[in-house]
Amino acid sequence: MSTPAFLQGILGHERGLFCNVVGAVLEEGRGQRADPKARSAEEIIEHLIGHNQDLIELLDDGVIHHRMQVPFETIEGAVATLDQTFGEIIDRLGRTDEESWMSPAKFLFGEQLIMEGPRMQLAWGLFLDSVHHRGQLSTYLRPMGSKVPAIYGPSADDQGEGH
Repeated sequence: MSTPAFLQGILGHERGLFCNVVGAVLEEGRGQRADPKARSAEEIIEHLIGHNQDLIELLDDGVIHHRMQVPFETIEGAVATLDQTFGEIIDRLGRTDEESWMSPAKFLFGEQLIMEGPRMQLAWGLFLDSVHHRGQLSTYLRPMGSKVPAIYGPSADDQGEGH
């Protein structure tokens, strides 16, 4: 198995988990935040969408023009966008060979170079940061009156399929 195919398989599984967590956010809970310094639920979702769009750009061009926030209209629309972008990433990974996967890439914020490295390194970094932010978002769900979906195992609210 190639290393792009390995990430492709993981994202195929993670896609639904991300969509379930974002889909559990209540419209009236979009402003929920753990602390005044913390991002709101809406800002975290905007950031997650941005990470996926960054990954698409990375796979296409090898240069990320980082998106901190990508606005959305409704939670349902955010889930649809997240699902669609996961599909695009998974598709692109299926067409990525080892040579391009290991080719140099850049992560820019505005005109500032944040990081350089192989596409593989930047892709994994973005994905792992997304997992981190999904975890943040999951901690907002109960305080806003929602239920926490099963992620890597059952939650008190969702026993999950196959658990």
